[in-house]
Amino acid sequence: MQRTKDLVLGIDTSNYTTSVSLTDQNQNVIQDRRTTLRVKQGERGLRQSNALFQHQENLPQILHELLPDYGCRIAAVSVSSRPRPVEGSYMPVFLAGCQTGRILSDAFSVPYMEFSHQEGHLKAASFQSGLRRKEPYLAWHLSGGTCELLWVRPEESCSPGQQITILGGSLDISFGQLLDRIGVAMELSFPCGGQLDGMALEAAKKKESQSSQMEATVSLKPIHFKDLYFNLSGLETQAMRLIQQGDISRETLVLEIFTVMVDCLYGVTVKAAKETGIRQALFTGGVSASLFLRERWNLLSQEKDKALTAVFGDSRYSPDNAVGTSLLGGQRLWD
Repeated sequence: MQRTKDLVLGIDTSNYTTSVSLTDQNQNVIQDRRTTLRVKQGERGLRQSNALFQHQENLPQILHELLPDYGCRIAAVSVSSRPRPVEGSYMPVFLAGCQTGRILSDAFSVPYMEFSHQEGHLKAASFQSGLRRKEPYLAWHLSGGTCELLWVRPEESCSPGQQITILGGSLDISFGQLLDRIGVAMELSFPCGGQLDGMALEAAKKKESQSSQMEATVSLKPIHFKDLYFNLSGLETQAMRLIQQGDISRETLVLEIFTVMVDCLYGVTVKAAKETGIRQALFTGGVSASLFLRERWNLLSQEKDKALTAVFGDSRYSPDNAVGTSLLGGQRLWD
């Protein structure tokens, strides 16, 4: 008996993660498989050619595990084909997903769809969240290579690829790059964000035992922003110098880096909310999975502006994944 084709296969091949997902018509996540790309100890990233090769190794293995049980139910294949939904946006790593997706689409005789990596992030972070998606919202895309504040308009109000506008963010490196560089300098394994987040939380607990709240930084200068943009290379220079000097414990330094980071994000978001009148902000990307970020944001919100709503979504879907890409495919296919 032929089974109902009720699943969309999503593929995302980003800089550091090979991701495959299956979602159904009711936005249920049936499968979410991810494999982190290998980075040698002491290195701060991968060449595109190396990452592409690893994706081409990983995809057959993941699909070999999924297709025997779910292949007959696949109704469409949806892939991340580029970083952002704008003309000229391109990175070689996404070729692996596109090539595999097209082959599977032809093999199963089902539709093939492409979306941007950024659109997938927004979808993955917002589904099953409290975000009011029929209203415009602000969004932070915070990952290893991206630090952008976005203005996102309701999908039905404009054509695909035109609903996302960059309002602000970093003019040089991203917060993800900053954390990875600091972590590698501390001899942590790459990527370093999760390990540093744990260090910041532990240092914050120790400080809270001595005071009633997480206090302001004492060694690092705050990040100054003009309009809605800022630079992070100065913060990196300060942190690297302190690591070399050894005058401050690594845990305290990490706590201060995270504190300065969240305070900057909060200040820029408040300014953007005042300028646009939008009072909800979605956070996506691997950095937004930070528990410290969420805790300090809530603290700042209680102290300064309770009317500004931050939506973090499920932390499982903050880092790179194919869930959002799969959901976008299902939305186009069934809605």
